[in-house]
Amino acid sequence: MNELPLVTCLMGPTASGKSALGLQMASDENAEIISVDSACVYQGMDIGSAKPSKEELASIPHHLIDIREPDNPYSAADFVDDALEAIAAIHARGKHALLVGGTMLYYKALIQGLNPIPRSSPEVREAILAEASELGWPAMHEKLACVDSEAAARLHPNDSARIERALAIYRMTGKTQSTYWRETTEHKAPYQFRCLALMPERALLHERIAKRFHQMIDQGFLEEVKGLMARYDVSANLPAFKSVGYQQAIDYLLGKFSIDQMIERGIIATRQLAKRQITWLRSWPELTILE
Repeated sequence: MNELPLVTCLMGPTASGKSALGLQMASDENAEIISVDSACVYQGMDIGSAKPSKEELASIPHHLIDIREPDNPYSAADFVDDALEAIAAIHARGKHALLVGGTMLYYKALIQGLNPIPRSSPEVREAILAEASELGWPAMHEKLACVDSEAAARLHPNDSARIERALAIYRMTGKTQSTYWRETTEHKAPYQFRCLALMPERALLHERIAKRFHQMIDQGFLEEVKGLMARYDVSANLPAFKSVGYQQAIDYLLGKFSIDQMIERGIIATRQLAKRQITWLRSWPELTILE
């Protein structure tokens, strides 16, 4: 019999309805919510990250939302430290911890362990960025595929941050990112994790994604991004501004394409994100799919 404290994880692709269900579950189970979202950690990124409203945040205690400025990158290792601290505090209050979100790397780091991947050096990173500036990221994706086909298969040819990271690892160490992934550092969080997931069928999910993107525009998403561009250097290759939706809005506001093209590209990028999330979930051990 497993006597470790129980922690529930509510997973699912973007626009699957996790946030609404999470609020209901938290109310029913006397729980506090820990956000598992790589965009919601950043202040000022509200509409584009579908961050809970002020009313929702007031109705149920939430953690790991608005804890960083966008120019201060947040890592999976940071998430593990913060999540374990939040879980312990929630349990100390006699309540249940409910993790809600779709950043699958954060779940993996917390539940299965972190990877012993070295940090890339500034010199290697700058060399890759200079090469990408000349050749383009699809060409860099092809270079990655030549040395680490497994990593390249997981990434979109324009996913600059992750392509740069995977190439940097190989060029620094001679060892692929995929190899490091298979050498996960063993760690056992002192909890038993109950993993649940929402997995809407594809057509419905695509419909929800398109509807939500248009709602974001109506809610003032472009004004939000204009404010971020006024306060931060959005050209600095920061992870926050590579988030789905934000990158497309920034490119539109820089005059790279029309608003209709921005909306189309944003919807396509969100669908691609959902596809990657579903791929993660299909291989997740001991996962309960919710109807």
